[in-house]
Amino acid sequence: MKPSPGATSTPAAATAGHARLHGSLLAAPEKRALVWMAERMPARVNSDHLSALGLVSMAGVGASFWLAGAHPAVGVPLAVACLALNWFGDSMDGTLARVRNQQRPRYGFYLDHVIDIAGTAMMLAGLALSGHMNPLIAAVTLAAWLMVMGESFLGTWARSLFRMSFLWFGPTELRILVAIGALMLLGGGLVRPFGFGPYRLFDVGGVCATAGLVMVFVVNAVRNTIALYREETRW
Repeated sequence: MKPSPGATSTPAAATAGHARLHGSLLAAPEKRALVWMAERMPARVNSDHLSALGLVSMAGVGASFWLAGAHPAVGVPLAVACLALNWFGDSMDGTLARVRNQQRPRYGFYLDHVIDIAGTAMMLAGLALSGHMNPLIAAVTLAAWLMVMGESFLGTWARSLFRMSFLWFGPTELRILVAIGALMLLGGGLVRPFGFGPYRLFDVGGVCATAGLVMVFVVNAVRNTIALYREETRW
């Protein structure tokens, strides 16, 4: 959904009426599973409960990674379990609202992304404190992720278009990658990419993630700039 060339927009209108683009590998089966579960959710459970679960579970992810620095056999399984709980809470809250026709578009958009920002910061802080990730790499990764989020919010406001994935990756696929990385900590968490190293797995992952996030930022920024130029340039 795109605004007409002469249309004006407000932040409320942009977030309330934006189109969501989600083309990740697991998007279709995930949507079916979420709707199936939402239709069977007890009436006493509402979207706010699930949003709270998403936030608390991400705090648990960060704390579990911190614990994994000294006790990987305890911290790693807890981190994976908290990632699963975060998927359930974060993915189900909006689905439940739509199934029950109880949407609050601006509230939901704002709350979901505040939780995402806080949760990602807590996870990376936990990794940095664990000794499994260099604190500088964790900080740079977080900065790159915030750049992508900021561009995404601007794109949603300016074009009423919110992209939830890039290529075949979305939030669910990223959670799976983090969970796999966590499990690899049980074996020491060291890797030898292309025969070099050893390096800490999450250091390598952070560098790769930063490079990917910068690419996403540049591609989306260029794409949205060109689209807006074409929509609003009439001379």
